[in-house]
Amino acid sequence: MSPSALHPLAQTANDALAKDCPVVLDLLSARGKRFFFPAKGILAQGAEAKQKAKTANATVGIATENGAPMHLACVDRYYQGLTPSEIYDYAPSYGRPDIRAAWAKKQRAETPSLGDHLTSSPVVTNALTHGLGLVGDLFLDPGDPVLTSELHWENYELSWDTRLEARFDYFPFFDEKLTGFNLAGFTAALARYRGKKLVVALNFPNNPSGYTPTRAEAEGIAKALTAEAEAGTKLVVCVDDAYYGMLFDDACTTESLFGRLAKASDNLLAVKIDGATKEEFVWGLRVGFITFGVKNGTAAAYKALEDKTAGLIRGYVSNISNPGQSIVLKALSDPEFRAQQAEKVAILRARAKVVAKECRKPEYADCWDVYPFNSGYFMCLRLKDADADTVRVRLLDDHGVGTIALGKRELRIAFSCLAEAQIAGVFSAAAKAVRSVRGK
Repeated sequence: MSPSALHPLAQTANDALAKDCPVVLDLLSARGKRFFFPAKGILAQGAEAKQKAKTANATVGIATENGAPMHLACVDRYYQGLTPSEIYDYAPSYGRPDIRAAWAKKQRAETPSLGDHLTSSPVVTNALTHGLGLVGDLFLDPGDPVLTSELHWENYELSWDTRLEARFDYFPFFDEKLTGFNLAGFTAALARYRGKKLVVALNFPNNPSGYTPTRAEAEGIAKALTAEAEAGTKLVVCVDDAYYGMLFDDACTTESLFGRLAKASDNLLAVKIDGATKEEFVWGLRVGFITFGVKNGTAAAYKALEDKTAGLIRGYVSNISNPGQSIVLKALSDPEFRAQQAEKVAILRARAKVVAKECRKPEYADCWDVYPFNSGYFMCLRLKDADADTVRVRLLDDHGVGTIALGKRELRIAFSCLAEAQIAGVFSAAAKAVRSVRGK
């Protein structure tokens, strides 16, 4: 059965991209080209009525009482400092305008390399997993290539490969001597797709390794991507900033790569996936953002991308948690926010310092190599002569210590959830488990 004709609103959005950013239109998947936001649908009509219906508003599918959303006292007692409309009302599919504006302001302040370059307004997502899913929906057809490092979050494959049937290619994240980011390998991997369409996923601080590039490495990554785009490759670069701000080494770049990439080339669409989840330590609130940037981006082109994104959100989750957005917005505007955030990051930095000392003790040299780490929640060991999952199970069964096995040799340790007093014992137990598995 052939697909139905494009909806006129999808065609309008596509026409805007064709006029101002034709490469971005080419980058869209078949699904991305078909999607639109129902500008005259129930939500749009309800929004219009909210502004103009002064006598009575009979549009939105909520119940009201005494001029506010109807609610139960047994639910309401668990909220403090929020009005009923900040809790119980529906949020727009794009996200609330006030939090979108506040997050955009925060992004600008943290990304001086962006300057005054125009980007889209952030669209609110159900945290970063949803944001990555939207990237796939918008830009990946079955068989389309995705390039990322061999050290990556497993949800990439679950969303983009299992769900959307994209095809993954990998490059070694670190150089052979484990001294830093493998810029040569990354550049060579990009060149394999010269002149084609490619989605690139970059995650710094990296999960699982806990590594953020140095300033020189970040500049090298941006230059490699820009050069490839200028050579004719059409790139979607997904900048996964899930752990942004968790930096523990002065050598780390402090900016998201999005700032450089958003204005790098007409052939490169940068997509920033970020959110409050880790940055504000509110994992369960599920408030994230997706933002687009391209060198020749216009307001009309970005509006088309925002509309398509909001249409996807409307199509399968409708909108993102209103109380979650309300709480994050209040946190961002709180005068104590930055100080409290810095206090928590300092705790993580202190834990990372202890980990750096313990994991590199000479008595463990026969058990593992240590991948560089300087940020985020995690660090990773490359085990010597022992299967990672076998070690993981032995460590759990014999010592009561939980870790994550990745591939055949990598063991991920989340120091973010270890008290300093626990750290030495974790590595001592890990060494015992490795030696036990090897029979030594």
